[in-house]
Amino acid sequence: MARRVDIETKTEELVLPIIEANNFELVDVEYVKEGANWYLRVYADKEGGIAIDDCVLISRSLEEKLDAEDFIEDAYILEVSSPGLGRPLKKEKDYIRSVGKSIDIKLYKAIDKQKEFTGILKENMEDQIVLTIEDQDITFEKKSIASARLSLDF
Repeated sequence: MARRVDIETKTEELVLPIIEANNFELVDVEYVKEGANWYLRVYADKEGGIAIDDCVLISRSLEEKLDAEDFIEDAYILEVSSPGLGRPLKKEKDYIRSVGKSIDIKLYKAIDKQKEFTGILKENMEDQIVLTIEDQDITFEKKSIASARLSLDF
């Protein structure tokens, strides 16, 4: 069976030309099992937000390519959607775009018995980020961050 990461990488290769041809942005691709079902999820965005018609266009084009390639053994459900308000920060450009905004991070290992932090992204560097939390700047190694997303606390 193909590994999850390989399925995500191959799907990304197939969907990128569709995304770029329509001036969208690929936010993330994930292949996850929830309950009895596998889900292949593609998160896309564009300036001003992505619409349902955009998601349908991506989904139909991608379905054709996935059917032609037929590299996923499991039965799965394809979902194409917006990353939502609590958009994940996965790539360098996501961090760059989010400087000055409130973000939530979860760490792999706790610091002083705490794994979750919310603060203003003050600075983004190659291997680290600086969050301002309650008027204090705290530096986190990017490799220690399990997940990061825009905060929904406005």
